[in-house]
Amino acid sequence: MLLNPDDAALLTTLQAFLDARHLDHVAVAVSGGGDSTALLHVMSQLAATTDIRVQAVTVDHGLRNEAAEEARQVNRWAAAWGIPHTTLKWSGWAGDGNLQAEARKARYELMVDWATEQGVQALLLGHTADDQAETVLMGLSRASGVDGLAAMPEQRMLGGIALLRPLLGYSRQELRDYLQLQGLDWIEDPSNHSPRFERIRMRQASEALSDLGLSTPALAQVAQNMAHVQAALDHHTQAEARLTCQVDAGDVVLDMERFVTLPQETARRLLLGAVAWVNGGTDRPRRQPTIMALSAIGQGTPAQLAGCRIVKQRQWMRVCREYNAVKDLRVNPGELWDNRWRLTSPKEDAITIAALGDKGLLQCPNWRETGRPHAALVASPAAWRGDEVLAAPFAAAANGWSIQGATSTEEFIASLLSH
Repeated sequence: MLLNPDDAALLTTLQAFLDARHLDHVAVAVSGGGDSTALLHVMSQLAATTDIRVQAVTVDHGLRNEAAEEARQVNRWAAAWGIPHTTLKWSGWAGDGNLQAEARKARYELMVDWATEQGVQALLLGHTADDQAETVLMGLSRASGVDGLAAMPEQRMLGGIALLRPLLGYSRQELRDYLQLQGLDWIEDPSNHSPRFERIRMRQASEALSDLGLSTPALAQVAQNMAHVQAALDHHTQAEARLTCQVDAGDVVLDMERFVTLPQETARRLLLGAVAWVNGGTDRPRRQPTIMALSAIGQGTPAQLAGCRIVKQRQWMRVCREYNAVKDLRVNPGELWDNRWRLTSPKEDAITIAALGDKGLLQCPNWRETGRPHAALVASPAAWRGDEVLAAPFAAAANGWSIQGATSTEEFIASLLSH
């Protein structure tokens, strides 16, 4: 897609993109690179001619000496274009794990929290067709399935905020051409040329592959094709879930007789959805452990996956929380426990919400009446005062306490389209 020199085509595309989603308050995530800077400038023009409210946000990870000055430069550009700008700072890396992955996760979390406070409906991200093509190549290098080759979605939800990528139909060079036509500058991050990073190696490889027909447009089309397949699989999985699953006390209970007859990909997606539901989406398992868990379910034997246990109950398999994953969690009454549950009572002095555990279950003499297995109940939330269990709602010991959280089968089925 060639950009019109007067940028009318790009403006029209972005306005249609936003209008289709009924958005009137958005924020642009801006690093200062060419893609996000072009997006910010175009959005500033829309803000000047429409009723849409636009803000800008930059995350300074504190990992490069130049980052603070780059954020200040973005602030100067935003001010010149009439857009309020905020810089968020991250200092949470303890030196463990993959730095890029941790920084990316923190960036999105910081921006989503900020957007929620600001009343922003959506965060606009400057990813392009080149980013999409590079993501497809990364997926191919890992022998990914449909989800990996679907690459980056045009839209997804995170913490109640829509993350939107309106520029996936444009190339990186087209956006730089736009900036040059406007007489605007951008910041080049030196890490964008370092082969130490996988994405950069894929970027360099794509230049050679283009001569073989594996061009950016072709790879981006593969991503779009796989996204359509992904959507079809998700809807099929949701339909099967209505026939196969029930939710009890927040756990997902699978009808074994039906589950084992499902095509492997449908069963895999359904299991992943159940695990994401139970662990709050905090830990997405890799493919091989998932396949091993599916094999165990097919044989009717217990399994563990991503902080969850899968235990057999007659003709059912129950996906419940694993006790070891929550045994150290402590919150006050009314606060969110395990990203899922809130326990409240009029009397909340010196009380802690924690997992029930074996010792707590001994204080719930009627727990067997619930029909829930020991493995599920020991990982369920309880109200403690010292060593005394005051309430354990899922173990037949509510004792006047209330519990809030997603517990309906319909809520779980709906989550399968967005997990």
